Amino acid sequence: MEPTGSHEEVAWTIAGRIYAEIIGNQLNWLIPKSCLIKPLAAEATALRPDVIVLDKAELSNEPLWQKEPIICNGKTIKLVAEVVSTNWQDDYARKVEEYAVLGIPEFWIVDFRGLGGWQFIGNPKQPTFTVCQLMRGAYQQQKYRLGDTITSYLLPNLQLKLDDVMPN
Repeated sequence: MEPTGSHEEVAWTIAGRIYAEIIGNQLNWLIPKSCLIKPLAAEATALRPDVIVLDKAELSNEPLWQKEPIICNGKTIKLVAEVVSTNWQDDYARKVEEYAVLGIPEFWIVDFRGLGGWQFIGNPKQPTFTVCQLMRGAYQQQKYRLGDTITSYLLPNLQLKLDDVMPN
């Protein structure tokens, strides 16, 4: 199933804001247009995040990268952002666990339509931007609402609010 236009708009805006930070801070990172995450030992299907930030220095350790845009080592991934769709359970449950196991330091869940379950975004449901920071193998989650300034541990100079990524 393909994402909606507004889903793509939000993902593009997030990627653009991260890219500006990468350039402005001269980080040796990359945001590929499309990329799969598939650990070599994994039996599960590959994951295709909406936005993925890679450490260019680690790409030489990726066994498939020169042939196809597949990342096998979690160490290569600096940050993943998922824009929540109607299958919100994947973003809030399955991917939180899988990305933590891979050791991805930061994971953003961008629920601009407030689709997630009450246990994830509260009641009443509202647009929510969740920053998950990996601490001792599990994600510590911080939720942000419209008007809140988002804090990224990997990008401490990032000036971003959920309002900035909402579709027009």
